[in-house]
Amino acid sequence: MQEQGILYLLPVALGECDLESVLPKQNFEIINSLNYFIAENAKEGRAFLKQCKYEEISRADIQLINQHTKTEELNEYLLPIKNGHNMGLMSDAGCPGIADPGAEIIKQAHKKKIKVVPLVGPSSIVLSIMASGFNGQNFAFIGYLPIDKIDRGKRIKELESIATKQKQAQFFIETPYRNSSIYEDLLKTLNPSSLLLVATNITLENESILVKSVLDWKKMEIPDFVKQPTVFGIYI
Repeated sequence: MQEQGILYLLPVALGECDLESVLPKQNFEIINSLNYFIAENAKEGRAFLKQCKYEEISRADIQLINQHTKTEELNEYLLPIKNGHNMGLMSDAGCPGIADPGAEIIKQAHKKKIKVVPLVGPSSIVLSIMASGFNGQNFAFIGYLPIDKIDRGKRIKELESIATKQKQAQFFIETPYRNSSIYEDLLKTLNPSSLLLVATNITLENESILVKSVLDWKKMEIPDFVKQPTVFGIYI
């Protein structure tokens, strides 16, 4: 019986940077040994492979995945692994499976008893939690808050209440062009004494990770995070 291949989870840089500063040597070796890949965007996937000095981009078979990809398609994507070939799953940025549609194909891989191997690399969410000074033993990543302002305000109060009563730090992200809007809602809704983390462009040259009380944030100019990937966190 033919042995199955492996599904490697390939972390991608969080922006333009020296890849060797955020990825270990082993990642490059594994990436260059693969012919089959799954990515959110073919153009960005090929650009990442080129950064990894991948030889003969034309040999890279890249299947695309998003939140609308059906289970039947995912199962087809995994056929090379069933036939003994290793495959790499990459996100647009950061680690596959974290705030990323790749989680569904990882789920299907486990169902098919395919070996899943996560590689070391940058995750803005994990790095923000590390750098926050918030409760590292009790925290939650919420994903995205509601778009509707009224619903968003209610959700912010709810998260603050959880942080207060359960001592559970709350982390979330936003579509970069809405950073200013959510920041304003956070300052308007949270108690002055609550702590707010704003972590922007993690691992990049213009990285900024700041934690201040809401009262102190109100005394400052709005952070320079327009259209830049940012993680927010709430604690007490």
